[in-house]
Amino acid sequence: MAIHEKTLIDPNRLVTSDTLVVDGVDVSGHWNTMILPRTLKEYDDGFEDHIKSYAGAENVHRCWQCGSCTNSCTMYAQNTDFNPRYWIYLTRLGLKDEILKDKDIIWQCVSCNKCTNICPKDVKPEGVMKALAHWIEAEGFGAKSNSTIFDEEFSRQCLVRGRIEDSEVMTNFFKNTNQNLKEMALHGWLGIFVARMNKWTDLRKGNVFRFLTRTPLMHSMHMGLSMIFKPKTKSWGRTGEVLSQYVKEQKEFTHG
Repeated sequence: MAIHEKTLIDPNRLVTSDTLVVDGVDVSGHWNTMILPRTLKEYDDGFEDHIKSYAGAENVHRCWQCGSCTNSCTMYAQNTDFNPRYWIYLTRLGLKDEILKDKDIIWQCVSCNKCTNICPKDVKPEGVMKALAHWIEAEGFGAKSNSTIFDEEFSRQCLVRGRIEDSEVMTNFFKNTNQNLKEMALHGWLGIFVARMNKWTDLRKGNVFRFLTRTPLMHSMHMGLSMIFKPKTKSWGRTGEVLSQYVKEQKEFTHG
């Protein structure tokens, strides 16, 4: 095992003697580190095929463990526990429990695609990382990410009404992610964004007319009305029902 992957071994399986001399040679410390054996029995022979059913992970079976993905990984440079090569190895063996030990960091992939560009076998490691993150969410092993919550709200509106309403998407997203909308508006980034968009600096300087001419009043009124009278694509009812049924069937087929 490569020295830089020593962190993959459980600490309680590493045995190191503070003082050890063999044939007159001092091999104390890390030079004499021994690894206690262990036996793994929980293999899932169908796990690799299951992960391949997720978009982006179709080529995971091509991996030959060269390590190019990990060596080029942006996140690995920050945290050596983030190891795409190792997780792909576990995926191919069907060692789900070992993967779940790292469920709190797999989602940290930043999709820089350095791994995908350098992979000699076109495995698309970035897609595998995303597939593993989606699998962890789908199986309930981890909380839904904010991006998943946003996608669900966006998709819900599309299926129900055939279009989205921006204000409702963002309001429900903040609500479903337990974010304090009032606090963000008064003291956070949302207040700063709105102030800059509406040129409130002009109002503070006393330039009332300039402020009014630059404020998107009609757009703001339109957004407010849309929150009350939900916009809907004409004759969407039956179309929405068919699409909703199709999405449901695809989910059952892929992850059932």
